[in-house]
Amino acid sequence: MSKVDIFTTSTCQYCHSAKEFFTKNNIDFTEHNITTDADARKELMKKGYRSVPVIVIDGEYLVGFNESKVESLLNI
Repeated sequence: MSKVDIFTTSTCQYCHSAKEFFTKNNIDFTEHNITTDADARKELMKKGYRSVPVIVIDGEYLVGFNESKVESLLNI
């Protein structure tokens, strides 16, 4: 099973869409809300990312929510 992390904000519609996709497809994920988690925000900024969602699948970083790319990485 793939390890999935998603960096989000509370108001990001693409973040909500990605989380709905994972839930609908029974994919376990860990959410890091940079609005409420300062450490997650610092981690993301340290890696050079300034927008959300940032989805990390088995160490590969995706900026934004591209459903077909996510499906490809998860082999679904």
